[in-house]
Amino acid sequence: MDIILKYFEGLTQRQIQQFEALDSLYRDWNAKINVISRKDIDELYLRHVLHSLGIAKVIDFSDKSSILDVGTGGGFPGIPLAILFPECQFHLVDSINKKLKVVNGVTEALGLKNVKTTHARVEVIDEQYDFIVSRAVTRMPEFVKWVRGKTKKKQNNLLKNGILYLKGGDLTEELGRYTTTTIFPLSKYFTEDFFYTKKVVHLPLKYK
Repeated sequence: MDIILKYFEGLTQRQIQQFEALDSLYRDWNAKINVISRKDIDELYLRHVLHSLGIAKVIDFSDKSSILDVGTGGGFPGIPLAILFPECQFHLVDSINKKLKVVNGVTEALGLKNVKTTHARVEVIDEQYDFIVSRAVTRMPEFVKWVRGKTKKKQNNLLKNGILYLKGGDLTEELGRYTTTTIFPLSKYFTEDFFYTKKVVHLPLKYK
């Protein structure tokens, strides 16, 4: 938990309590439904929570922004971002229902009122959002196909509406066709070795 306070000052007492609760909640749920590896559960705050919050170093979501989390798995990056941005709305989607059982349990225990979940493939979601976030569920060209037409026309944030993708490694070939991408190395914001190759990729998407 200290690592979150190291990089995010000014959290409310409620936010601190919610972040602190994540460890016991995920350990409890992980014993029933395995969504996080044993190695990762011991480094939950570094590898999952802080990694998710890397997006918040790139953008400070305006109040009332709507964010779709595709392939949320155990709730990342959606749940940490929902704690940090209580005035924004988060829609967490996954095609594996048992993972959403964990997400719903954690969300309920935290008292998060700004999160909803859907068990479905993202292609069938017929809504528009300011941003679409994810942690490297597939290569960018495939991901863009999945989420095309799901961004709002009106822009309410400093960054243009579109994708905020947590990725690692060399992205030169994968992103070659996308001339409007901006890559934000997380090593610029976080000093831990884990973030040495980690990045947030912003790809603006046109409405429809």
